Amino acid sequence: MMKQPKRLAAPIALAITTTLAASAALAQTVDTARIESGGQNDWLTYHGSYKSYHYSPLAQINASNVGNLGVAWIHIPGRSTRGLQSMPLAADGVLYYTGSYSRVFALNGATGEVIWSYFPELDEALVARQTHSPYNRGVAIGEGKVFVGTMDGRLIALDMKTGKLAWETKLLDSQKLTVGFTGAPLYANGNVVIGAQGGEWPGRGPIFGVNAATGAKKWEFLTVAGTDDAQKTWGNDSWRTGGGGGWMPGTYDSETSTIWWGTANPAPLYDWSGGDWKTQGARPGDNLYTSSVIGLDVDSGKLKFHHQELPHDAWDFDSAVGEFLMLDRDGKKLTVHPNKSGYIFVYDREAKVQNVWRITENSNFVKNIDPKTGELIGRRDFTAGKVSEPLCPHISGGVSWNAGSYNPKTGLYYKLGQEWCMTLDIVKTTPVVAPQAQLNIGANFAIAKPPSGEIYGHLDARDPVTGAKKWEVRFPEPPLASVLSTGGNLVFVPDSRGTVHAYDAESGTELWNHSDGTGHQGGIISYAVNGKQYIAITAGFGGMAADDYAPTFGGVYKSMPRDDGALIVYSLK
Repeated sequence: MMKQPKRLAAPIALAITTTLAASAALAQTVDTARIESGGQNDWLTYHGSYKSYHYSPLAQINASNVGNLGVAWIHIPGRSTRGLQSMPLAADGVLYYTGSYSRVFALNGATGEVIWSYFPELDEALVARQTHSPYNRGVAIGEGKVFVGTMDGRLIALDMKTGKLAWETKLLDSQKLTVGFTGAPLYANGNVVIGAQGGEWPGRGPIFGVNAATGAKKWEFLTVAGTDDAQKTWGNDSWRTGGGGGWMPGTYDSETSTIWWGTANPAPLYDWSGGDWKTQGARPGDNLYTSSVIGLDVDSGKLKFHHQELPHDAWDFDSAVGEFLMLDRDGKKLTVHPNKSGYIFVYDREAKVQNVWRITENSNFVKNIDPKTGELIGRRDFTAGKVSEPLCPHISGGVSWNAGSYNPKTGLYYKLGQEWCMTLDIVKTTPVVAPQAQLNIGANFAIAKPPSGEIYGHLDARDPVTGAKKWEVRFPEPPLASVLSTGGNLVFVPDSRGTVHAYDAESGTELWNHSDGTGHQGGIISYAVNGKQYIAITAGFGGMAADDYAPTFGGVYKSMPRDDGALIVYSLK
């Protein structure tokens, strides 16, 4: 077992950088144009490119030879509290990823040799107060730097070659707000954009734009009452403690210099207004701009457009899922965005609804969502006390923050759906903001089986615009990791039991699988070094959704390692 590093007696605002091997060879500049082109050998931003396909055109590993796939190398990051949720990036033969506590690693993509590592020093008492930590979901790269957010509210830039600190900027008063950054940043056009966690915390959910070269803060957009018009949608001054946030990275549309971003739920999570939510309850009104898709000017942070997917979200089915598939279809430029509820929204490039379709079977928070307008039909709103019928889906969502994949060769969108529900007991709460902000949930809840029978998960292959389904693969428990499709006619799914599956992208036939020894809840990418293709997967279970698996499902989850993790990289034997 790896020995845990010693903790400092008192937290200090320093960091440890360790260089364990020679730095990588001279690399090309990673800039907006290069990320947009999505070079086949690299993985330069969270979803691969600004199109957010989460797809690799590499085809050396393909449907005919995937049976020869084997482990090339493994990296153990250490101190993987609550597992690993990072999405690795790859540029010029170097792989970059994060572990728990915002630790950053740069590795030789062919051998796994550590080039450098960076461990920010953190306030352990603050980390212990946070529920949404200490996991980290990844970095951004650009202009010769690696960017990472920390749980104590900093954005840090490191030199890509050496791991040396280039700059750090304090963006949040995490001691007071009890939130920081767990999601990956986005680099675009000289800016680094990052959103705070905090839907359940009584804050205002800021998104920041920072100068990539200097670290100077350029702008801040508040997802709660970020404009005068939005403030009017929060009755009784509830905007002051409204929650919000944008905790997963969105994407960038260079044609219009627009950042697309998804925002988190309002606080408290579960309101007790019943049907009078426009005027009654903890936060009367629509609660803009929570549970919304927003468009921001990349240089100024000014709001260009928005669509609130769930007005007055009373279910924690927020829009902070960072997937924005940028498609061209029949002469139209479309954006496809999954909502945590399991409904998939299709927009034009000004966030006007073109279609809405659903990936889940078990859903009863609304009767439907109008596919032409996006209007909620037959919504369920709760009063204080026990809710008689379970709410579907579960708080972890019909879909979650883990990424699906669009394959431009097949035209199919490969996305995981989660079939589970929850019992609810709505409890009236009062926001606590001093001396430190406290969680404001507003309910007690427990996982429950859906009316259709057992809890399960499924991988669907669908048309991303119409939702038409071509095939489906079922899993006995919902997978919590991301999906990868490739030019080799393959779809990879790392499941919750710890097995990586490879399917034929056209038929869904399983072609290969391999056990990583522990559950998956993080990223998967493909890249190439010196003409050889690799598949990189983060493994390590734990965290808010995974915590329910052992008591709910038993079996392998009871003996699954906790607070452990590894980066596992595959290639052809």
